[in-house]
Amino acid sequence: MLVPKLRFPEFRDTGGWDSTTFGTAATFINGKAYKQEELLDQGKYRVLRVGNFFTNKEWYFSNLELEEDKYCDSGDLLYAWSASFGPRIWAGEKVIYHYHIWKVVVAKDIDKQFLFVLLGYETDRMKAKSANGLGLLHITKGAIESWECCIPKKKEQQKIADCLSSIDDLIGAQSQKVEALKTHKKGLMQQLFPADGETIPRLRFPEFRDAGEWEKKPIGKISEIVTGNTPSTTVSEYYGGNRLFVSPADMSEHRFIHRTKTTLTEQGYSKTRKIPADSVLFVCIGSTIGKIAQNKIDCATNQQINAVIPFDNYSSGFIYYALDLNASKIAELAGKQAVPIINKSVFSTVVLSFPSFKEQQKIADCLSCIDELISAQSQKLESLKIHKKGLMQALFPASREACA
Repeated sequence: MLVPKLRFPEFRDTGGWDSTTFGTAATFINGKAYKQEELLDQGKYRVLRVGNFFTNKEWYFSNLELEEDKYCDSGDLLYAWSASFGPRIWAGEKVIYHYHIWKVVVAKDIDKQFLFVLLGYETDRMKAKSANGLGLLHITKGAIESWECCIPKKKEQQKIADCLSSIDDLIGAQSQKVEALKTHKKGLMQQLFPADGETIPRLRFPEFRDAGEWEKKPIGKISEIVTGNTPSTTVSEYYGGNRLFVSPADMSEHRFIHRTKTTLTEQGYSKTRKIPADSVLFVCIGSTIGKIAQNKIDCATNQQINAVIPFDNYSSGFIYYALDLNASKIAELAGKQAVPIINKSVFSTVVLSFPSFKEQQKIADCLSCIDELISAQSQKLESLKIHKKGLMQALFPASREACA
């Protein structure tokens, strides 16, 4: 008998799960296929496309009256099968769903919430084994309908779905907490730094309220700017050591870089422009212009990154937050070209506002505390997601092949 590793007590003596297919458990109904010119800026019904399915932005409309199964309403189970894969329970108003989305109508002995969870659980394996397409990756209707899966009786389905829904509620609440902290930080930064055209911030710590105006200075006057370089990739002895070699791929929403995808040996490190610890790293070439981070230890960077090494009386933490606040504006200096670039000379002319060193440190310390809170809450969020993943692996049989 096929049973999961973890089972609720009341179902331990109810026998194994049934082997079936998604095509037996549900009916997958294609949406309406539209040509681009048939999508309107205004109309009676919104057209739910794959992009809206995940981001809910840039809606198109249609005035067509269609058969009822081409509409979806709040509570319907949907599955995006092209480009971005995965199931969703639609929570919006009545809309027409696009061809690249299926409406999933469950069989009478199947719990909709359970099937939603099971489809999500199996999606990565379906993508790896059944997705095709040289351009737009997709899963065919035949592939998903014939995909083998294991399903218990309906009461056990509901129990599993309720359990995982409770964890999803916790994940959702924790995610909101993280987003609220990020929003608070963003608003605080806008008040702690002077607005455009102003020389004093709206919010100032009491001990600095009579300290006068901030002074505008270009980055090149308050720091040494070093553009990174890449040791020859044909020399294997340069790579695989203990020295960090930072590229834009190593820079995320986290402030500090502790590890890198590529590392250098001492021999390779000797071929680079060395960046001292606590510098500020700013991406100036490519599609990720504006990414920013700091290095905790000495490192090297590739040529896409300019490192800002502050002079005395300038706080690296303050510069990090000042650049972070102005990153999108600085990115606009690259203009529109095939490979966006802000060269070192242009980057050196970027003007920032500076108070006294003590006030710089106070602002950096304040924002660092909020970053630590965000990091701690983000770790809790990741822990919940890992817990859910492990729980699902225990609540579902090990592999679909075991169902055969």
